[in-house]
Order: sequence, then C-alpha cells, then structure tokens
Amino acid sequence: MQLHQSFKTLLATVVLGFGLAACGGGGSQGSSEQPASGSNATNASAASGAASDDALAKIKERGVIRIGVFGDKPPFGYVDANGQSQGFDVEIAKYLANDLLGSPDKVEFVLTEAANRVEYVRSGKVDLILANFTQTPERAEVVDFASPYMNVALGVVSPKGAPITDLSQLEGKTLLVNKGTTADAYFTKNHPNINLLKFDQNTETFDALKDGRGAALAHDNALLWAWAKENPDFEVSIGNLGPAEFIAPAVQKGNADLLNWVNGEIAAMKKDGRLKAAYEKTLLPVYGEKVKPEALLAE
Repeated sequence: MQLHQSFKTLLATVVLGFGLAACGGGGSQGSSEQPASGSNATNASAASGAASDDALAKIKERGVIRIGVFGDKPPFGYVDANGQSQGFDVEIAKYLANDLLGSPDKVEFVLTEAANRVEYVRSGKVDLILANFTQTPERAEVVDFASPYMNVALGVVSPKGAPITDLSQLEGKTLLVNKGTTADAYFTKNHPNINLLKFDQNTETFDALKDGRGAALAHDNALLWAWAKENPDFEVSIGNLGPAEFIAPAVQKGNADLLNWVNGEIAAMKKDGRLKAAYEKTLLPVYGEKVKPEALLAE
C-alpha cells in the first residue's frame, strides 16, 4: 500500500492497529538485549548450530518466513488501522518473502519491542529481525548481523521553547529513551549523570515528551527527523550524536545458511534498485527532499 498519508496520521493509527495485530507479537516486559552467559549461551549456540544447515529448507517447508518488526515505529515498522504491518522494514521483509517463497504475502510479521529483539532471534521465535536493528559489538556476540541496509546515528529531540543543544544541559534532568536501544546503552555507559526514564514502546516515550516528563528524548536520528516534522512544537536539537552506525537484519547465532542467503538478498536489493524503491514508497513521503536517500541507505 502506498504511504501517501502523513507521519501524524501514521502515529494516530498506530495504537489502534497495534491492538488489532496483537496476535503477531508482543514480548515479555523488561527483557534485555544483554549477551548470554554460561550454560545459557552454550545451549543457544548448540541449538542455532543444529538449525543452521537446513534453515532455508525448514522455512520453505513451513510456507512462511517469520520476521520480527516494530508495530509502533513509523515510518519503519508500524501497524495501520486495518491491523496490517507497514513501513520501510516491512517492504524489505516482503521482498525477502517473495524471493524465497514466491509471494510477498508469505511472511508472518511478529511484532517486537526494542528490548525483545535479541531474545526473539535467540529463542527461534522469529527467523530474522528487521526491526530497525542497529549493529553493535555487544549484540554481535549473541546474534549474527547480515549486510546493513541503512545508516543511522543518535539524535536528541526537545521542545522548541527549551531546546537541548548540548548534552551538558541535561545534567540533573530527565532524558527519555526506549529500553534496549542504542540510545539507552549510549547514555547509560557514557553519561551516568543524566537521569534516564525508560519505556518499552515508542508511543509511550514520545507521549512522555509531549507531557513534559522529560527535558528531551534520544533515539535514532532518522526517526526523530520524521517525528519532529509532524510535531512543530519540537525540534531535533542535536542531529548527530555518537559514532555513525548501521542498521541490518539479524539471524540466530551460527545460522550460516540463512545469513548467507540474506546477505545475497540485501546485495541484490541495492543493485537492482528495490532498496531505493522501498525508500521512495515509505520514507520519501515523510522526509520529502530535506533528507537525501544517499544519506540513509547503506552502500
């Protein structure tokens, strides 16, 4: 479906749609994306190794590929008013399903929150994650990342009437973040003097900013640009924070069969123009000409 509606409309329909699609996901509260240790890590590694050799064959036998996506992060992954998953990540997932199983409809979208992404991959709840998943060394210890499809950095959005243009302004104040995100990890590690108020879902975090429960909100800059465009009382006051990073699909650790196939698919999408087509369908209506696709799409 073409996304010609505004980002504001997308946010307005997310809560309703998320409820309609409740059967597609919803993980346990308070889980984290920390590397496994001891026997748990060993068991997970053994299980993934056993599944690796015939991963693609099992997906074909099942008839659907299970892909974890967000349900409340437009324009990347969200649920519309009809209970259907939409967004940039969703378009990529449909390409994968079409190439593997012959139809873009042969995908089961499993809704996830940021803090559940690693666990969903490790446990086999999904075949892969396409939920705006940033590559980090810590995550790479417990999942295998495929080739990236998007560039990203952190950003900070704050009220125009009280802009946060330097992190020193946040000392002793509250910064809003999502649990299990790179923003959560970055500020926890590098700025312990900043008070963090954490939420599971994006809708909760942005509502907290509107309600004044925090001085600012930190998240992926690509998401913040889109949100601020439709919320004129706020601005992305810090556009690039921390190191430049990449967003990529992730599969179970040791699942070389599926990993190699996804790598080939991402390379093909970049070469044949499908990745840019997904951008033009889902992100261009939100960003307009202000953001160039070359700035966001990984080479």
